[in-house]
Amino acid sequence: MVEGLIKRRAALAGDMKRAQAELAQMARDLETLDGALRIVAPELDLPAIAPKMVKPPEDWSKRGEMSRQVLTMLRLSKKPLTSREIAAQMIVDRGLAATPKLVNLMTRRVAGCLRDQRDKGRVENAPQRGGMWLEWRTAR
Repeated sequence: MVEGLIKRRAALAGDMKRAQAELAQMARDLETLDGALRIVAPELDLPAIAPKMVKPPEDWSKRGEMSRQVLTMLRLSKKPLTSREIAAQMIVDRGLAATPKLVNLMTRRVAGCLRDQRDKGRVENAPQRGGMWLEWRTAR
């Protein structure tokens, strides 16, 4: 147990050292940008520029997660699915509130994912049954 804690402490200390080096580099980059802004726009109030905090929304996927989930749904489905049906199921699986805005956003993301997978030969469009939405299935 002690060896595991020592390894974890060493890894954490290494992460902190790396983060401090990155922070120092960011501070140098910020100073360089401020200097350039003072030259081209001396009247600009630099402290008035608010920092932009970017927090990804909770409905984002980690790298490759959406593709895996979409392909799994298509493999398990007995019939072809639309991107909207897949998006709705993903929202339910993640326990998110299915607002119209979120459903539309996820539908666009799923459609993009499906187009990428089609280009890679993993999925294909199923013959349409008369609906307005494209239906998708795994490639045969």
